[in-house]
Amino acid sequence: MVKIAQFILSLSILIVLHEMGHFVFARLFKTRVEKFYLFFDAGFSIFKKKIGDTVYGIGWLPLGGYVKISGMIDESMDREQMKQPPQPHEFRSKKAWQRLLIMLGGVFVNFLLALVIYILVFFRWGEEFVPPENMANGYMFDTTMLEMGFQNGDKILSLDGMEIERWGKIHHDIVVNAPDMVQVERNGQLIDLDLPEDITARLLKIEDPVLPRIPCEIGLLTEEGAMKKAGVKVEDVVIAVNGEAIEFYDEFKGLTRGERNAPFSLTMLRGSDTLQFDVTTSDVGLFGFRPQYYTKWYDPVVVKYSFFQSVPAGIKRGVEITKSYLKQLKMLFKPKTKAYEELGGFIKIGSIFPSTWNWEAFWNMTAFLSIILAIMNILPIPALDGGHVMFLLFEMITGRKPGDKFLEYAQIVGMVLLLSLLLYANLNDIIGLFNK
Repeated sequence: MVKIAQFILSLSILIVLHEMGHFVFARLFKTRVEKFYLFFDAGFSIFKKKIGDTVYGIGWLPLGGYVKISGMIDESMDREQMKQPPQPHEFRSKKAWQRLLIMLGGVFVNFLLALVIYILVFFRWGEEFVPPENMANGYMFDTTMLEMGFQNGDKILSLDGMEIERWGKIHHDIVVNAPDMVQVERNGQLIDLDLPEDITARLLKIEDPVLPRIPCEIGLLTEEGAMKKAGVKVEDVVIAVNGEAIEFYDEFKGLTRGERNAPFSLTMLRGSDTLQFDVTTSDVGLFGFRPQYYTKWYDPVVVKYSFFQSVPAGIKRGVEITKSYLKQLKMLFKPKTKAYEELGGFIKIGSIFPSTWNWEAFWNMTAFLSIILAIMNILPIPALDGGHVMFLLFEMITGRKPGDKFLEYAQIVGMVLLLSLLLYANLNDIIGLFNK
């Protein structure tokens, strides 16, 4: 429920401010706005109130929001209004550059909002991270990464010669930038690993292929898990499996291999005491525990920013996220990456919020979604802001305005395309739930 609440609040903020961008420019150019809605009011509204010429309301269908601007062909498909002679207060009566700014208003607000949020997040919370050079034990890797030639304990130094600045970006940078070569330090030696061409398609399906290498200390026990039933306690450290000594969590996984209903003899340290436990895994091969979080072993660096320092830092973060998302969007049109298989809808978006309320995480996610909303809206697809912008630029360049019938049909095609994309993305979510 906490994830859902955060998602709805974030979405509501973004929709209202996006539509406010259109609204402000429309009013600036004395264009009448008939409706201003959070969510769609197909059939009925949860709430509505008319103030001046505008009806403000909340719809029941949480697929977005809209402002209905007089004299404009939009999702309302108000054909009757368009049959009447143009009025001075209507969108179609305004100059092309004014109509362009009205249509770009929402996108402007979303980009600006993201930058403001990032600036304030840096100012309020600063930044916390573990520098890669502090990862004394290197990293542990998912099976897919191991198949590519990585070994647990490798320290990743660079991707195509670009030095790693944040270990948390390694997965992102490999997937998005698709480097040809990775340089690692292994047992004191520098090794160049050539990455396969299909690395993006393979890593897109993996959540955490690269993690800091940590000891196998118990951080959390599930109530009905095998370890808790056997008497294991939080902060116990596994030092041997079936008599074979281990030092790290990846070694524990390598020796147990997710075997189902399998008995294991685990040697553990509890303080200065060495204890022995006989533990049988569950029907799905689990012990019922989670290791301690990596920050227990690697001290993070905390950077605090003054307000004036947070401004360039926030702008830089916003620009980096925008560039990254544009690259990810480009991947959808490359069949070999199979990025289209990972396209998600509301369930996937909602799942990225934390399960406990965290304002820092909430605002970071809201800024990220604001950038996504801006980029998606500026795509040159009819029914989106970008579609209107495309036709307006055509008019400004050629001096010829597309006909109302053409714009109406384009709007219908765009709406069908967007609804199909929405259906596909949410079906991916549902299929993903069943495949877990």
